[in-house]
Amino acid sequence: MKLFLYCFREYDEKPYYDALAAATPGFSYGYSPLYPSVENAELCRGYDAVSTTVTPFDRPLLTALRSAGIRALLARSIGVDHIDLEAARELGMHVAHVSYPPESVADYAIMLMLMSLRRMRQTLERAAVQDYTLRGKIGRDLCESTVGLIGTGKIGAAAARHLSAFGCRILAFDPHEDPSLSGIVTYTDLDTLLAESDIVSLHIPATAQTHHLICADTLRRMKKGSILVNTARGALVDTEALIAALEEGRLSGAALDVMEHEAGLYYQNRVGEPLCNPLMDRLRAQPSVILTPHTAFYTERVVRSMAEQVVACLCDLDAGRSNPLILF
Repeated sequence: MKLFLYCFREYDEKPYYDALAAATPGFSYGYSPLYPSVENAELCRGYDAVSTTVTPFDRPLLTALRSAGIRALLARSIGVDHIDLEAARELGMHVAHVSYPPESVADYAIMLMLMSLRRMRQTLERAAVQDYTLRGKIGRDLCESTVGLIGTGKIGAAAARHLSAFGCRILAFDPHEDPSLSGIVTYTDLDTLLAESDIVSLHIPATAQTHHLICADTLRRMKKGSILVNTARGALVDTEALIAALEEGRLSGAALDVMEHEAGLYYQNRVGEPLCNPLMDRLRAQPSVILTPHTAFYTERVVRSMAEQVVACLCDLDAGRSNPLILF
């Protein structure tokens, strides 16, 4: 069982994979910090599977990996919307993902809510230039807000439980209601959630059905002065429509850990380079927008859990055992 990891980070992932290699009979691994491409697919020749963080895996890349002898793709992420699953099936490649502890993203989303309500970006930026005045910094209390959670899977449910300690009203929209959240959230339809929530937080996967769920139409239905928080997937939000809503003053802010077209930007050092990303430029120009580079997941606990699950999936594939994280 030989695993090759692209986008590998020696500074945090390596200790966990070293420990797993020492403790798991027959398991070994190689790695590269490079993002996978058709040009560097030969790096993984001689290995059984590859693993990577979120980066596009289209048909040409999957074909190149299969030609190099790769039989499985093990994503170091919950979502697999970056993988051409149809092509992987046709090429006879297994695909698996991870399901890390949900509290990291849930707590990060709450942090972004608090930062947005308290205008933290303006406060920090103005303090950095020694502007310590109060004008324009007045915030709102979370306990007096209504938070609308779109999606109550593991992360959304964790966010609901943690938010309950703040004393805020919590609305939720999900076709599959979680009975464990009874007494914590009030399930409602999407229109009611959008109309009554001071904060709308996204906790759903990116699929063909959820693409641009937040668009010009849904943004018009949101409560005036509300805040959008997205720690899920960039494709859920029509960025052009969001910018228009911010520029027109319909929304009072947005906090985005993910955004459309982030591939090639997030997780890379682009200091001194032109980014040529006009949507990001327009978002940055809004003082009420907080952008963070897809780091909501990033805790020691989650990195360790992802390594353990990737290796477990590889071992289960090798042994022919079932594993709910193996999609096919």
